[in-house]
Amino acid sequence: MDKTRNGAGWDTVIRPRHGWFDIDLKELVRYRDLILLLVKRNFTVLYKQTILGPAWVVIQPLLTTLVFTVVFGNIAGLPTDGMPKFLFYMGGNICWHYFANCLTVTSNTFITNRDVFGKVYFPRLCMPFATVLTELINFFVQYALFVVSVVWYATRPDPVIHPDWRLIALTPLMLLQLGVLGLGFGIIISALTTKYRDLAMLVTFGVHLWMYGTPVTYATSLIADKYPRLLGLYMVNPITPIIELFRAAYLGTKVYSYSYNLLSIGVTGLVFLLGVLLFSHTEKTFMDTV
Repeated sequence: MDKTRNGAGWDTVIRPRHGWFDIDLKELVRYRDLILLLVKRNFTVLYKQTILGPAWVVIQPLLTTLVFTVVFGNIAGLPTDGMPKFLFYMGGNICWHYFANCLTVTSNTFITNRDVFGKVYFPRLCMPFATVLTELINFFVQYALFVVSVVWYATRPDPVIHPDWRLIALTPLMLLQLGVLGLGFGIIISALTTKYRDLAMLVTFGVHLWMYGTPVTYATSLIADKYPRLLGLYMVNPITPIIELFRAAYLGTKVYSYSYNLLSIGVTGLVFLLGVLLFSHTEKTFMDTV
């Protein structure tokens, strides 16, 4: 009887948590099968009862890229650093959409899954991690299309793009940073929305506004040429150095300074740590407020 009370007679013992950083990483690893099941569920539900199904993974970025090419490239005449407009906008689009989708979906973690959280125990971080992995699948499909386009442009006579294989090798690190950054911001917002519901309404608007402060629809050279004093402040945006590095790797555009990438990595780590701390603190009492 004493062993049972002390937890020795059970395979799993659930105890209340009181600290700010009560995240059991080993427990997350043990629940990896659940995370994979959630990824499968997320992907299936996303395209269930749609006419084109998973084809939307390709159609959406293609349509967005075409719109950006016509509106920002041809009509507005925004610079693309001499790169083919279609490739320039597609490179920025797939990176941005991966980050934005991770942030947007993760920000609704507590609200969307409150019924499940209230009935069964499992590490709550499984949900946001599953979201990041689901969006990673979508990214790889779009990335494959982008790579095919890059190869086609690069093998033409007198190519205007010059991929840098040394920077291309950093692609996994760039993806990791995008996912961690989106996860960090997303879980911060998800923790705050348990008490302040109106924040959820501002997320979509805020993400769209953030996009225009990021070199998705224009080149960073536009800021450097017209507003050189604001370039340093502009590069503090942690997404900007990642997109610039991605384009430099696959298209051969200019990298302004690798120090901005180091700053971006530092901001990413800080945001993720703050997000985990806030998420850990909120998950103990969110059922009382959601």
